[in-house]
Amino acid sequence: MALEDAASQVDTAITRDDPRGLSAENAFGGVTSFLRRRLTKSLEGVDLAITGIPFDQAVTNRPGTRLGPRALREASCLQPYDPPWGWGFDPLSEFSIADHGDMAFDYARVSAFPAALRAHIGGILDAGAGCIALGGDHSISLPILQAHAERHGPLALVQFDAHADTWRDDDFERIDHGTMFYKAVKLGVIDPARSVQIGIRTENPDTLGIHQIPARAVHESTPAAVAAKVREIVGDAPAYLTFDIDALDPAFAPGTGTPVWGGLASWQAAAILRDMAGIDLKGGDVVEVSPPYDAGGATAVAGAHAAMELICLWCWTRRAGA
Repeated sequence: MALEDAASQVDTAITRDDPRGLSAENAFGGVTSFLRRRLTKSLEGVDLAITGIPFDQAVTNRPGTRLGPRALREASCLQPYDPPWGWGFDPLSEFSIADHGDMAFDYARVSAFPAALRAHIGGILDAGAGCIALGGDHSISLPILQAHAERHGPLALVQFDAHADTWRDDDFERIDHGTMFYKAVKLGVIDPARSVQIGIRTENPDTLGIHQIPARAVHESTPAAVAAKVREIVGDAPAYLTFDIDALDPAFAPGTGTPVWGGLASWQAAAILRDMAGIDLKGGDVVEVSPPYDAGGATAVAGAHAAMELICLWCWTRRAGA
């Protein structure tokens, strides 16, 4: 797309007719949508929907991730000028990708939130679209996983994270961003034997059978080797990828609620994600971006790029000629 189009393009989130294609709209202006995709509640003809889940009432430390979807949308506006680097195809032009807006919910009825989120994602999937969610705290992954598992069976979980989030909690009515994968295993939503956690660097002795590639192991290996290990573990199982931004070291992503030193560098995460191409990705999320602690916006930029990589992974096995 010619850069001179920036002189005439504005508010393409609401004015564009064709859902496919790159965008030359000025990054600093216009109605903000993720990657300048059409902002719509209609899923007719949509291949992949991006939806925001502005919920952070399950955090153990610093709140603020309810503002994550908004920050991720703004940070994404630099990306749709060109196809994503290193992939060799253009998902924005080949697929109908829409920004489905944020999920509506009553912030004062926290106990009703998981069922509402599960229904929200289920509605997107039942419309025939895939879904990438923008959080929000990490507790949102459990209802989303449940919605996918209802349609695909137990999923292989690929989790980028500083924390395993498998702390024991047998009260399944509690909502906590550190226990959801314990519950996912116990509920049969994920298959531990096909699941893997990447970047772990906090103690949690009960892995529940989920494979781990700790942060130090990533540093002492190569991205290509890590990605090959992930593909080996996941195999041909239907997969869900959750990217907690605290998988990255605080030097690269300070704007998060529970930062831990010793994490992945941005280049490592990017290379691992790209080398995972070919897994049967059914959906994913990017969570724990907390703008109040992201003074320079680096965390939101990293999160927006991670979401683009998830889009590429989802599209890879569905692209023309795949």
